[in-house]
Amino acid sequence: VQLVESGGGLVQPGGSLRLSCAASGFTFDDFAMSWFRQAPGKEREFVAGINWTGDSIYYADSVKGRFTISRDNAKNTVYLQMNSLKPEDTAVYYCAARYKFLVTGSQNYDYWGQGTQVTVSS
Repeated sequence: VQLVESGGGLVQPGGSLRLSCAASGFTFDDFAMSWFRQAPGKEREFVAGINWTGDSIYYADSVKGRFTISRDNAKNTVYLQMNSLKPEDTAVYYCAARYKFLVTGSQNYDYWGQGTQVTVSS
């Protein structure tokens, strides 16, 4: 099983980034996919998630209206479009997979990627 994130980097406040997470080694269509983030000295927190059918999506209040999660089952990939980025969005972003249903607790996820760094700074 592999989850490989990409697309992180350094961006100015107000800018945009698109994260990708390519999955392999499991039946992607059967899994809910989520993004979490962890800033230095803070706990890992839920950012956005999409269930296995793609018809249920949930966002943390801190990113609602700015971030968009989507999935392409043909490519076994989940995306996180991040707009209007703020310095407080700076963190390592992880994608995670959970069988079928979307939940926000990190302890409930089966598979994790290695993370990609997002830094928002002028």
